[in-house]
Amino acid sequence: MRDGLSLTAKGRSRTRCKRCARSAVALLMFFVSPLLSFAADKLRIGYGAPSVTMAPLWIAQEGGLFARNGLEVEALYLESALVQRALIAGEISFGEMTGALLSAPRLQGADVTMVLGFVDRLLFRLVARAEIKSPADLKGKKIGTSRFGAALDRALRLALPRLGVNPDKDVTFLQIGSEATLLTALLGKTVDATLLQPPRFRKAVDAGMNVLANLEEMNIPFQHTGLVTTQRYVNKNADITRRVVKSFVDSIHLMRTQPETAKKAINRHMRLNDERELEEAYQLLKRVALVKPYPSLAGIRTILDDLVDQLPAAKTADPKDFVDTRWLEELDKSGYIDRLYR
Repeated sequence: MRDGLSLTAKGRSRTRCKRCARSAVALLMFFVSPLLSFAADKLRIGYGAPSVTMAPLWIAQEGGLFARNGLEVEALYLESALVQRALIAGEISFGEMTGALLSAPRLQGADVTMVLGFVDRLLFRLVARAEIKSPADLKGKKIGTSRFGAALDRALRLALPRLGVNPDKDVTFLQIGSEATLLTALLGKTVDATLLQPPRFRKAVDAGMNVLANLEEMNIPFQHTGLVTTQRYVNKNADITRRVVKSFVDSIHLMRTQPETAKKAINRHMRLNDERELEEAYQLLKRVALVKPYPSLAGIRTILDDLVDQLPAAKTADPKDFVDTRWLEELDKSGYIDRLYR
């Protein structure tokens, strides 16, 4: 009888031990799982200008969207050409840049590719000193540009011929830098004209400068700001790329649905002290940022055509070879983007 009781007691003891073990494992997982979920993947994303077209990155940070998708992102402000170089060198994982900075390196053998295209048009205004009343008056004058080959520079070379001005013969280009620096150069009479995007061109107008042309009204297809990476990075980091793409899609949605958060992010980086300018910057972004940010093949074609004299291979290049939209297509086909806006 004692042996029977002993066996029963031992059985109960083993059962209790198993239960304790299961409880211990469950308790361990309760505490460990949150730690595992917060082991975010770290990466750097560069951007080339404190311009409102770069705002999807800032808004994603401001709204905590990267963290929500398991990412820890460091946003780096670099000169546009440096974003391009840092990306090719592998010093950053992604870069917000224009198709103008993507196309030439790709033609020369770099494995850069655009995974998202936020804006597919030119947004600049051609602004000139008060005494310059028409594009014809620009002949013989100094035009301020950012950096040769950058989006603003390409935009000038696309727009001026449409206004009857030969960019290679009629004007002199001066490399000045960012839009803020270009505005200062225009107001200080270092240059006679330049391109400025909203809202900065308003300051020039308020100072008596003339707007000679609105490039947006010219309807020139142009791949403006997009998200660029390298093929080698996305091939090795497909899941991270998927989450980065989702974060930017979420950012565009947040921008449209939470204007105060978006404006806070824009103002933090653009330092617009004027409420009117901030509102104009926000409304511009809301109007032009694509809900489904597929890169513009027509916009890349425009840039390639502009590069033919410099790089003859551009003539036969296929714009499809400059983009990789696998992750956006995956998100789109799942219905995720459409559900965001229901």
